[in-house]
Amino acid sequence: MIQIKNLSFSYSKNNVFRDLSLSLSIGNIYGLLGQNGVGKTTLLKLMSGLLKSDQETCTVNGCHPYKRKPDFLQDIYFLPEEPACPLGTVAHFAQNNGSFYPSYDKEYFYELLDRFEVDPEKRFRDLSAGQLKKAYVSYALALNTKILLLDEPSNGMDIPSKTVFRSIVSGQINEGRLIVISTHQVRDLENLIDPIIILDRKDVLLHASIEEIAQKVCFINAADKQDDALYCEETPLGYSLVKANTAGIDTKVNLETLFNAVLMHKEWFKEHFNTTTI
Repeated sequence: MIQIKNLSFSYSKNNVFRDLSLSLSIGNIYGLLGQNGVGKTTLLKLMSGLLKSDQETCTVNGCHPYKRKPDFLQDIYFLPEEPACPLGTVAHFAQNNGSFYPSYDKEYFYELLDRFEVDPEKRFRDLSAGQLKKAYVSYALALNTKILLLDEPSNGMDIPSKTVFRSIVSGQINEGRLIVISTHQVRDLENLIDPIIILDRKDVLLHASIEEIAQKVCFINAADKQDDALYCEETPLGYSLVKANTAGIDTKVNLETLFNAVLMHKEWFKEHFNTTTI
């Protein structure tokens, strides 16, 4: 469980969060969305204790992250968007660092490397950016921490690797694990992440499950624009629309158009969705 209550955070004079509140529960793969600069990476660093928050405003499994106690650190892992390039081989890195995590599964790590087609005996410095990312993702998943924070994990991956990533992560969720994925690649992950959190500058615009989103808004294609649409995007086949679901129809959630609709009608979405707990 991650509990954030009235969190404020600033870099010097740059106020990133002001009274931000969120409650994240185990058994979910959260999608953390937002424009550049709204604080997605900052939020993940606060959750993992890499940045300091007031003790009463951010707790993770009952602990204040910034204290970074061993019991806390062994059950959480944060993978940044651009991880370091350590010395030595992939296998040597995992051997030296995996032992700090009680649930680390060496055999599963090698299985994931094989699925991603990464040679464990290669040095990190000899890997491409995409291979380095896949090596780190394999390591992060094999640690089996209760909380896993991934910042843009699919960046740098080719299309086949993204397919493998989705397949692997979809099998990771269980009643004892919480995963947060910060991403701009919503099309890559829209069948994986649920619930959805959309951040604005200093605020939470949307915090809802896919089921709740589908109940309150619908996603349709039409030949013409419609005045009552929350969002309208021209496509080669007409228009892609996001509308209030007043008729109770069942449509597939399109995260990309949802994101644009939320940015255009912030107050409507904040009014119609509970943005504090899921």
